[in-house]
Amino acid sequence: MGFTAKDVKDLRERTGVGMMDCKKALVETDGDMEKAMEILREKGLATQAKKAGRIAAEGTIGVYSDGAASALVELNCETDFVGNNPEFKELANQIAKTAVIARPADLDALKAATIADGSVTVEEAIQELFLKIRENMQLRRFQVVEGTAVSYIHAGGSVGVLVTFETNAADKAEFVEMGKNVAMQVAAMSPEYLSHEDISDVELAKMKNITVESALNKPDTLPKPILVKVINKAIADGMLSEADLAAYEAEKNNKFLFNFLSPEAIAAFAQVAVAGKEEYAADPIFGKAIDGRISKQIKEICLLDQAFVRSDVFEGNVGGYIASVAKSLGSEIKATGFVRFAKGEGIEKREDDFAAEVAGMMK
Repeated sequence: MGFTAKDVKDLRERTGVGMMDCKKALVETDGDMEKAMEILREKGLATQAKKAGRIAAEGTIGVYSDGAASALVELNCETDFVGNNPEFKELANQIAKTAVIARPADLDALKAATIADGSVTVEEAIQELFLKIRENMQLRRFQVVEGTAVSYIHAGGSVGVLVTFETNAADKAEFVEMGKNVAMQVAAMSPEYLSHEDISDVELAKMKNITVESALNKPDTLPKPILVKVINKAIADGMLSEADLAAYEAEKNNKFLFNFLSPEAIAAFAQVAVAGKEEYAADPIFGKAIDGRISKQIKEICLLDQAFVRSDVFEGNVGGYIASVAKSLGSEIKATGFVRFAKGEGIEKREDDFAAEVAGMMK
């Protein structure tokens, strides 16, 4: 059949594959365009399989909303160069739209769904982009939320957030601005819960136990009456050196006492405190200090209890900010949940030792 330079150019435009690969495929098929496309696809899939084990911790977060439902997806790749590729970002958003339309039960179902505004499956669309880019790509996760949601994508796709609301003001610009500010809060502060009411009794008990253990292991943070008991016990048991005893007597009223004691003395105090956990934990003074620390933690990990970072807009916590906007609009606004994806979180990234690599090449 034969082929021309125009055929090579046409095949490249249809597949996105390099000129030399297109030419080789046309030579192999004697100019048959459809067979050449099939060969390129097969070779591309084989190469994709080889690269599937390579770490893909970069990428982007895609988002889509139709007003009734919204979705976030994380599409990973190997390098930030590809992660910033417009075609790669567009594919992530297209997959998010597919998730909203198809409502897949899991990741496999999403990969098997026909991609929005296309005729191939999501998995095939990823494969087609791989033929152009030749870098490992993985659709890692997605989440669809129902109802009114406001989205925020940070730094071109490094973090994606959806915050859901129950409201009768979804069409008002003030609500959208408020929702965007709250979504930015989620992106910046990474809360674990919506509010303290969402923390289970089991999680709260676990938090309290960790806080108690942490306090006992750091005696310099103990309430003074408890610390005095611990130090007196350590002295009575002969756990301090002569030098530490002298330092303690000289500086015991100094708020920087621990700067004058040896690490061994501080370790001895911690040992005494941990051993006496039952006694110290039952002390109301200690209990009050622990409650204060837990309250502070809750304000850090619960979205509605967090201090609102846009203090130029509102002074107070996030829950107060939402309530103030609702009041100004004369509407009802209730935050009901949030989703936060950060690209590559939890994926162990490869650390290249460039010097060692070059040295190895020279052997």
